[in-house]
Amino acid sequence: MRILHVETGRHLYGGAYQVLQLLRGLADLGMENILVAPHDSAIVSEAAGYAQIHPVRMRGDLDPRLPLEIRRAIRSNRPHWVHVHSRRGADWWGGAIANALGIPAVITRRVDNPERAAVARIKYRWYRRVVAISSAIKEILKKEGIPSHKLVLIPSAVDTEAFGYPYPREDFLRRFQLQPNHLAVGMIAQFIPRKGHHLLLQAAPMIMEAFPNARFLLFGKGPLLPSVRRECENRGLDPFVRFVGYRQDLPRILPCLDLVVHPASMEGLGVSLIQAAAAGRAIVACRAGGIPEVVRDRFNGLLVEPGDVGGLAGAVNALLGDPGERRRMGETGRRWVHEHFSPGSMVSKYLTLYKETVSS
Repeated sequence: MRILHVETGRHLYGGAYQVLQLLRGLADLGMENILVAPHDSAIVSEAAGYAQIHPVRMRGDLDPRLPLEIRRAIRSNRPHWVHVHSRRGADWWGGAIANALGIPAVITRRVDNPERAAVARIKYRWYRRVVAISSAIKEILKKEGIPSHKLVLIPSAVDTEAFGYPYPREDFLRRFQLQPNHLAVGMIAQFIPRKGHHLLLQAAPMIMEAFPNARFLLFGKGPLLPSVRRECENRGLDPFVRFVGYRQDLPRILPCLDLVVHPASMEGLGVSLIQAAAAGRAIVACRAGGIPEVVRDRFNGLLVEPGDVGGLAGAVNALLGDPGERRRMGETGRRWVHEHFSPGSMVSKYLTLYKETVSS
């Protein structure tokens, strides 16, 4: 059976990383995957062993070549299903084209920013099922007028075994210019407004006052990176902050951190949070979007209200000052992720979904 996937993201971040895991899992079960993706995207090379690649040369999400390429890929491959994983163009065209060609289509919604109800109803009418990666997103889709019978909850997943091989302590310290007494606080997120980097920098002086040995490791890339760098300099935080970019060795780094912070004001679910929990790290995050479905307050981390700088600093300080509680939350989170966010479970749910769309 053949599934044609559409993923237009250029970086192997949250959504594209989930698509890669799905392709791998489906291929292991004998499914045939076709991937429509930008020719210069990271997923193209990573997915080559699990899918036939249909590369697209496109300048952006609204490039008129995209619908033509989606149509060409469907007509030439005649898949049993079309699965659209992206928004801003692909979501509009993918379902409509598949429907016109008589192929059932499903779409996965990964973000929690609302759309106008009229727009959502038109766009999703062509899809047999709309997958939400969190209950928060599912509720948003209901409010946008998407019929309940179309909605399916399938959370994102991470390979927990990948986080079982951390760098030796000395190696980790050397890589990030840290001293043995430093407390490493990590934030793993794209540099975009809703992730809350500026909030962390505002809280940093209060954290440093209580823990002068705290050091902040900021992972990721994005358009706000220059702005965050400037704010870091203006606040005199340069000696205490490391901008470490996108790291493919993140599974070996995460278990070495003392704490993970995620002050996002909007979040569909938060793959980096699932990864942090899989690595056995306690987490401080904001009570926004699907975050509470991964970080349960006082269970595997602490939750604060979005935008609450003092609350964020207080929660970080509480856990930095209590290594035993950090360890307890870390172990609890690791078990929680293994039970609820495994790749095998995600792949199985999607496979069931595909079969249901054909029967419907």
